[in-house]
Amino acid sequence: MNTLIFRTIAPFLTALMVLFSVFVLLRGHNEPGGGFIGGLIAASALAIYGIACGVAPVRRAIWFHPMTIAAFGLFIACVAGLLSIVLAVPFMTGLWIYPVFLGVEVPLSTVMLFDTGVYLVVVGAITSIALALEERDDI
Repeated sequence: MNTLIFRTIAPFLTALMVLFSVFVLLRGHNEPGGGFIGGLIAASALAIYGIACGVAPVRRAIWFHPMTIAAFGLFIACVAGLLSIVLAVPFMTGLWIYPVFLGVEVPLSTVMLFDTGVYLVVVGAITSIALALEERDDI
């Protein structure tokens, strides 16, 4: 299924899916969605791009090895949980800060930090599996 139409539309579809996955990530702790579902959508986008264009363009597009992305996501998720212990509240308690950027108060939380970590773990792990399977087919 490597048609000209598929190869032409895959980069646009990938960009749209990654954008949608970030939207799902950001709305996830208030409504359905979150890091896991957003990560699956992003990994699916990269898999579509890999099927259409090959493994090498996907590896160039993500800059880092997928397992490095997953490890960084795990680190971020652990930091989100450990921040509560440092501040002497129960483990994984949601903590909020309200910095002001350009005159707008932006609420940031450890919940969002944890969701972002889960997002990166899922993107890294699933993309690593998909690229390994696709490389095996290229041989």
